[in-house]
Amino acid sequence: MATVLQITQLGHPLLRQPARPIANVQDPLVQSLVDDLIATVMAANGVGIAAPQVAVAQRLFILASRPNSRYPHAPVMEPTAMINPSVTACSEEVVKDWEGCLSIPGIRGLVPRYKSIEVEYTNRQGHQQKRVLTDFIARIFQHEHDHLEGIVFLDRLESTLDLMTEQEYQRQIVY
Repeated sequence: MATVLQITQLGHPLLRQPARPIANVQDPLVQSLVDDLIATVMAANGVGIAAPQVAVAQRLFILASRPNSRYPHAPVMEPTAMINPSVTACSEEVVKDWEGCLSIPGIRGLVPRYKSIEVEYTNRQGHQQKRVLTDFIARIFQHEHDHLEGIVFLDRLESTLDLMTEQEYQRQIVY
């Protein structure tokens, strides 16, 4: 039975530390963490969550894009566990778009990210995967991968003028 975990907030030291690689994907604790992260991201209306966001310093995150109240125009994808992920190539094109973070509630930022990326990761069954991700899904991957490096989206802003409250974002941008 999956558990909805408490999400760490900006200021928690684990959000600023690089996460450790996972040696054994089949470890029951890793498999349980995958289930708990999926339950947590769904309950929080997120589109992704990284293990450091629940105070676990391991290289694991979930991509779980779907329309919800925080991201009404998000594309739909099955929640996907990405273990020991890496970016192997990036497009030249960089796009700025709005991001929020479950660990930084109430704030949105206009963040530059690569439009397209090639990635590698291990899935929860222990198989190596290679994929090309674009647009919103590529953005989520880059955001969550940053968490594994101890980086939050605020670190990527070009200017504090690129910040907005969640309330204003919902009023101005979403509708």
